[in-house]
Amino acid sequence: MSKRFSSAAELLAAAGTDLGTTDWLEITQERVNLFADATGDHQWIHVDPERAKDGPFGGCVAHGYLTLSLVNLFLPQLIHIDNMKMGVNVGTDRVRFPAPVKVGARIRGRGEVLKVEALGEAVQSTVRVSIEIEGSERPGCVIDTISRYTFHPTAAAVS
Repeated sequence: MSKRFSSAAELLAAAGTDLGTTDWLEITQERVNLFADATGDHQWIHVDPERAKDGPFGGCVAHGYLTLSLVNLFLPQLIHIDNMKMGVNVGTDRVRFPAPVKVGARIRGRGEVLKVEALGEAVQSTVRVSIEIEGSERPGCVIDTISRYTFHPTAAAVS
């Protein structure tokens, strides 16, 4: 269940907030193949299960950028902004891939609000999302996402 923020003031006070975790998602070979088709990255460690059995990971692994892209699926499960006039993805601060995500693994997002600041009428937040791999001590991806929100006038007052 996502953590809800209804005003600029609530969001500005959220630095350090643990957003909890998302639902688990299984990484299927079909998802990996579709990502390979979309990006043109058909390297055998991703799309050739027979060859990948003898490779460095003992099977196919998801593309790092596929794992990264799933942040878009996980963020709404972690944080929800009520009374939002507009929200935009500003970018990322850091991205790391500490461990491979094998096909068949289950992953989920864990979120934490790192930083929040007022920028004129907008509020900018940096949320760290760690893509946890079930049964692994190391995450598959850690990303610091930067989002900017403006609120409807009734919710825009910043304390």
